Amino acid sequence: MSVAGYIKNVLMVSRREVGIMVSNPMYWFCMVVFPLLTMFFFTSLMDSGQPQDMPVGVVDLDNTSTSRKLIRNLDAFQTSRVVARYESVAEARAAIQRNEIYAFIYIPKGTAGKLLSSRQPKISFYYSLTSLTSGALLFRDLKTISTLGSASVAQAAMSARGYTPEQIKTFLQPILIDLHQPSNPWTNYNVYLSTVLVPGMIMLFAFLITAYSLGTELKFCRSKHWLALSGNNMPVAMAGKIIPQTIVFLAVTYGYMYYVYGILDFPHPGGMVPIVISGLLMVLASQGFGVFIFGLMPSLRLSMSTCSLWAVLSFSMAGSAFPVMGMDGALQSLSWLFPLRHYFMIYQQAIFNGFPLVDAMPHIVALAVFALLPLAVLPKLKKAMLNYVYIP
Repeated sequence: MSVAGYIKNVLMVSRREVGIMVSNPMYWFCMVVFPLLTMFFFTSLMDSGQPQDMPVGVVDLDNTSTSRKLIRNLDAFQTSRVVARYESVAEARAAIQRNEIYAFIYIPKGTAGKLLSSRQPKISFYYSLTSLTSGALLFRDLKTISTLGSASVAQAAMSARGYTPEQIKTFLQPILIDLHQPSNPWTNYNVYLSTVLVPGMIMLFAFLITAYSLGTELKFCRSKHWLALSGNNMPVAMAGKIIPQTIVFLAVTYGYMYYVYGILDFPHPGGMVPIVISGLLMVLASQGFGVFIFGLMPSLRLSMSTCSLWAVLSFSMAGSAFPVMGMDGALQSLSWLFPLRHYFMIYQQAIFNGFPLVDAMPHIVALAVFALLPLAVLPKLKKAMLNYVYIP
């Protein structure tokens, strides 16, 4: 058959696939509606960048001007808001258990007197790590307040003894920290999390829809007609089926990228080229993986379950929440089997940090391999479409 004949058959199969997609709401919900809802949900959920005004309690048994100043300073932080005062540690602990507050600070009686007499009082703070983000941020605020409390008293005492401001500063902070946070100086959690959660969800839907579109060919006994339109050529049949889905997923993916980089102005010093390449590879790798899984297990239920499991595990193995280099060696090797991991590394290196695209070449190659995986299962897939009987 000539090249023109192959192209004609691909177009015929694609026209048939478009008709199936238009008539089946499942495609539109999983390819357009749910990805868009996911995109707006995550980006609006963290639109403030960081959690603000998280509830904190106080157990102030000292009740002096010094302790009240500490509490006012704690309440002035953007992350913390003092919402309640308690008579004892037991009451404050019960409030944490009831999820009324995330943390509390305990200032025992006599704290100010011990500070002024340099007897090193103890100020305690308790925080819940049930929520990792809130616990880490409140730990930072409470530790800062505790440090500032002792520093303010030491500053007053040294000033009374005649020390100069420079001497006091050198004594209280002998090493000056010059902190730089490249690419995301605001510590914006939206930038950190939405850029992996939303692509991960798009990949999840691509996994599922790819397996679903192949499984329904068997379920509704359409597989032989599908192959007949392609001239019983499995690569032509697969190309015709996948191309319409690829166009829709690419439109959604690039729409998401325009929204976060163009409208929300997420940092992207790497420019447009890595963004375009990563989006294309992400979609093709997701579809290639879905075809590969269905080729290994030509069952609608089993293949979709496997794709769902792999997509969910991808969020843990991507390295955005817990670094892959901190995992066990076996898990580090296993992370190469998850397409989201490679997309995240391309984003992190070439888009977020602006490094040359060649630095992410191993991950670009890995996504290309995922996109080519269907070539390994096409013979088995053709046999399944011709001979297998659908089992509910």
